[in-house]
Amino acid sequence: MTQVITAGDILVQGGACLPGSLRLQTQSGSNEWTAVSDNRTTFEKAVQEEGWTFFFLAGEIKATVFGFDKEKALRSAVQHLIKDVKFQHCNSLEIMQITNKSFFRVPYVSVSAHVRHLQKGLLFSGRVSDAQSGASSRDSTSKRRLTAL
Repeated sequence: MTQVITAGDILVQGGACLPGSLRLQTQSGSNEWTAVSDNRTTFEKAVQEEGWTFFFLAGEIKATVFGFDKEKALRSAVQHLIKDVKFQHCNSLEIMQITNKSFFRVPYVSVSAHVRHLQKGLLFSGRVSDAQSGASSRDSTSKRRLTAL
């Protein structure tokens, strides 16, 4: 994730299943998150034309990171948001606001976003496909049971 991140950007997980006409510029096999090059309305229209749904989850998520290097702090805040998105088993994120401020002369970056999920069909599955997660939910459940014993 080396591109400049701005408010309004939509980030999609690398390796996420996408409609045929929506190919993101990523390295093959990359698991990094990539910003969509189109604006949101163009992207949503293309998704809808393919018969896919771009879900919007209610509630805003936020991350704040202190640091003198603003770009590094921003990347770190976005990484925290990505962890929240993965925890909710979703594959997209829409940056809503980026704020640079300071507290007792220590600068910080605050990023707010909405969790989004791109999938085929109208019913929200809330699951990352086996190819994206690397293991089925049954396998991860059994691993958790084994480690608990």
